[in-house]
Amino acid sequence: MVGNTFGYAFKLTSYGESHGKAVGCIVDGCPANLELCEEDIQKELDRRKPGGRLASKRKEEDKAVILSGVFEGKTLGTPISIIVENKDVDSKPYEAIKHVFRPGHADYTYYAKYGIRDWRGGARASARETVARVAAGAIAKKILEKFRVKVVGYTKEIGEVSCDVSGLNIDEIHEKSEKSIVRCPDEEKSTLMEEKILEAMKGGDSIGGIVEVIVKNAPAGLGEPVFLKLDAYLAFAIMGIPAVKGIEIGAGFKVARMRGSENNDPIIVKDSKITFETNNAGGILGGISNGDDIVLRAAIKPTPSISKPQKTVNVDLKEEIIEIKGKHDPCIVPRAVPVVEAMVALVIVDLMMLQGLIPKSF
Repeated sequence: MVGNTFGYAFKLTSYGESHGKAVGCIVDGCPANLELCEEDIQKELDRRKPGGRLASKRKEEDKAVILSGVFEGKTLGTPISIIVENKDVDSKPYEAIKHVFRPGHADYTYYAKYGIRDWRGGARASARETVARVAAGAIAKKILEKFRVKVVGYTKEIGEVSCDVSGLNIDEIHEKSEKSIVRCPDEEKSTLMEEKILEAMKGGDSIGGIVEVIVKNAPAGLGEPVFLKLDAYLAFAIMGIPAVKGIEIGAGFKVARMRGSENNDPIIVKDSKITFETNNAGGILGGISNGDDIVLRAAIKPTPSISKPQKTVNVDLKEEIIEIKGKHDPCIVPRAVPVVEAMVALVIVDLMMLQGLIPKSF
């Protein structure tokens, strides 16, 4: 299986299955002398963990253990290996349906590709794999802190309920969203989103939504024309996250209904620096960052594991009706926020390294 490594100069290799012994990552290319400890990783993993009445009942500690690449609290410049053991594994609900392809899951496609699959909880295709991304993203964020670059995400929409953060700065967005069970910085909309999730749960169903991520203080000049443009690289990174079905940057698909005079961001000088009056470009022009906020949104599909009866077939091509049991999220959107943040952080660090902005040792 190829495709388990991400990045050029700053590389993440992910490993492990949902119901296997562990999941984890190897990060290669991290500069030496970066202060790093397991608490730095744990802080981000705890944001990804399920919790509360609106999430999966699978209770994983997600305790990060650094196996290599760090000595006396600082990185060595060598590969950093991180492992997270799977503790709360219950494969019994999957035994009864191990020969059946679950609608909306990767069961059939993995079987079609490899002729074999781990039927326990989705294996590599499970959102459990994102532990590796978040762990690596925590390291990327530590690097970005040195350059005052912030990567902040929040729940933009769940169901038909959407929030507007135009009156908040990036720190307020983070603080308010982290206090919300659905990671929405608008208290009123947060309550409405909760109601939407509970409504789906009661009906044995699930619901999707949108995650927005903002990158503050990213330097101008990031992105490599023409096949490693910043927006193309971000799309590649985000679309690889389980459950993501679409991405838009800046004004996104709204530009299809605009005139050029509406879409173009007027260029001005402020505090002796070039800046823009609006940000329809989402901080990217010609595939290269322009120094403005990088803004993107990821569309997250409803969790495919639902208890409603669904039509499917088994490996013998016999039709069946399936009702899925087990520990599943009725809405994965709130837990997807740190995952999308992580992938964005990995992209920014990688391109900053390619640009020569990050030293080999701090």
